[in-house]
Amino acid sequence: MLDRVRNEHIILGIDPGTLYMGYALLHTVGQQVEILEFGVLDVHKLDGQYPRLQKEFFFLQELIDKYHPSCLAIETQFVDKNPQTMIKIVHAQGVAIAAALSKDVPIYEYSPMKIKMAITGNGHSSKQQVAGMLQRFLHIPDEDMPKKLDATDALAIAYCHFLQLGLPINSDGGAKDWTTYAKRKGLTDKELTGPAAQLAAALATVKKKKK
Repeated sequence: MLDRVRNEHIILGIDPGTLYMGYALLHTVGQQVEILEFGVLDVHKLDGQYPRLQKEFFFLQELIDKYHPSCLAIETQFVDKNPQTMIKIVHAQGVAIAAALSKDVPIYEYSPMKIKMAITGNGHSSKQQVAGMLQRFLHIPDEDMPKKLDATDALAIAYCHFLQLGLPINSDGGAKDWTTYAKRKGLTDKELTGPAAQLAAALATVKKKKK
């Protein structure tokens, strides 16, 4: 178990799915971020929905026991034209939430648009664009980038939660992401979005505190 210091968090991000579940664990201290682990749990070969959900439940409990995360960040408000697909995704969300609750891990929910907005500054970005931004921002080597985007989706969810911890976004007149916060505070050019705005805002905030 990692020793905890002030402003330290271990964030478990989950992209729920019925065939493939993305997961990611971030260790953060202040504005420093380290990827502990991220990947995809493949359950598509198991026969039936309930064995797959059971596998996901036990896998998440093992991850929680291994890393002792400070919280679970999970994607919610999934919308699909197929009602059966939506029902299955909701089941997977419920399993992830139940696994966290069984270990007394606090839960934070984020919509897909909120996550994309936090990472790229555009709530309609593609999964590939989100993955590319995360790779550059977290300095992930090409050989370590997963083939399945479920893994980077989970990483985006965890990183989205980290960004909420970095600046007083929610207490600043309803600002919902770093880009909005930076623009309102005059910390960055209006053309900057996503990680560029986040970095500029963080640097400007540090400079202001030193004065």
